[in-house]
Amino acid sequence: MRNEDLMTKRSLLGLPVGLGLAALGCAPALAQTAAPTPTLNSGDTAWMLTSSALVLMMTVPGLALYYAGLLRKKNMLAMLMQCFFTTALVTVLWCVVGYSLAFTAGSGPLAPLFGGFSRVMLVGTGLNGLSGTIPETVFAFFQCTFAIITPALFLGGPADRLKFSSSMVFVGIWLLAVYCPIAHMVWGPGGFLANLGVLDFAGGTVVHIDSAVPGLIAAIMVGKRAGYGRDNMAPANMAYTMVGASLLWVGWFGFNAGSALTAGGLAGMAAINTQLATSAAVLSWVIVEWMVKGKPSMLGGVSGAVAGLVAITPACGFVGVSGALVIGLAAGVVCFWGVTGFKGMFGYDDALDVWGVHGLGGILGALLTGVFALKAVGGHSGLIEGDPGQVLIQLEGIITTIVYDAVVSYIILKLIDLTMGLRVTKEDEIEGLDITQHGEVVSHG
Repeated sequence: MRNEDLMTKRSLLGLPVGLGLAALGCAPALAQTAAPTPTLNSGDTAWMLTSSALVLMMTVPGLALYYAGLLRKKNMLAMLMQCFFTTALVTVLWCVVGYSLAFTAGSGPLAPLFGGFSRVMLVGTGLNGLSGTIPETVFAFFQCTFAIITPALFLGGPADRLKFSSSMVFVGIWLLAVYCPIAHMVWGPGGFLANLGVLDFAGGTVVHIDSAVPGLIAAIMVGKRAGYGRDNMAPANMAYTMVGASLLWVGWFGFNAGSALTAGGLAGMAAINTQLATSAAVLSWVIVEWMVKGKPSMLGGVSGAVAGLVAITPACGFVGVSGALVIGLAAGVVCFWGVTGFKGMFGYDDALDVWGVHGLGGILGALLTGVFALKAVGGHSGLIEGDPGQVLIQLEGIITTIVYDAVVSYIILKLIDLTMGLRVTKEDEIEGLDITQHGEVVSHG
């Protein structure tokens, strides 16, 4: 799709050209018919600061508790530490160079793939710099929280056997070599996938597919956990997991509704779509599990919620409530199969089902975005486009993300394995990562 066609299509949708692209004033066709120069809006700014805090809460403590509760007791602190340290590491890297690589215009033939260095150390954002109607510093902070949770998500794949040092080296390199280019391609000025017309409102490709690929590759490369398929590896604390999932659910409104970048009707539509799809996915997952296994589980309920949240993420600002309902119902069924049937077919040990939920859920959501995107979101005159061409464009975005991510992630992991080693020793794994990696244990009291 030509760039002019993309701008026209997204203007018909009544939506930003792409998260960050329109907000940064970098959409060339849009600029030709641009409204008056944006001015600071205190309501939008307050909403985006709130959204940023909500998304940060998704990682600490949300994802940290969700993941830790799913592991055995001897490895809970190790996962909490990985999520906590990732938050700090990614924040520093993002402010130093990551934001610039993702959200500024690049130069030369690689400009559609990589941003530039004009915002290194956030130079140029300043107190008065604007990104649409909000300060650019707020936009950079909002995007920082996305960059934090994405690598934290893939840590669930190789959980229980990955060295802390190696995992954090991987997080740092992967952020700059994979996350920033993918974010630039989808949301950045002149990005390759944005120019193709790929629709991703809040991160179906940039966050979920992007995190699921290295999660799966790392899980395969480090091998199965000691005792996998033989020992009892039931979750240590489903209460932690339920609380963590609940924090994810609430925080996701910052993730999805915040991606509107304004406190208006579009944010409201993204919010109700998020709530509806998540609820529908809980119902479909639990009902299918109930039919297959005979009992509805708390684990199934929270897994369904996360599946619905993942699948609606790319679509939440592009579809109406009927589309959100279908996406949620489908996500519960598809992701249930992903963590049972698909995983069983290939026999890999993805400890916390990153691929089954975030990978398959992200792919499903991205494809169905192309099916259910509306010409006028929330408008009574909106008609479902049903454009097969958009589905193909979405598929192209999915394939591009998977291929680039898989190749670069494998290279990074292989280099780390050859130099530092990826996996802890068998003795350390059996004793538990809490004590062997960090010298601490969860209290037995």
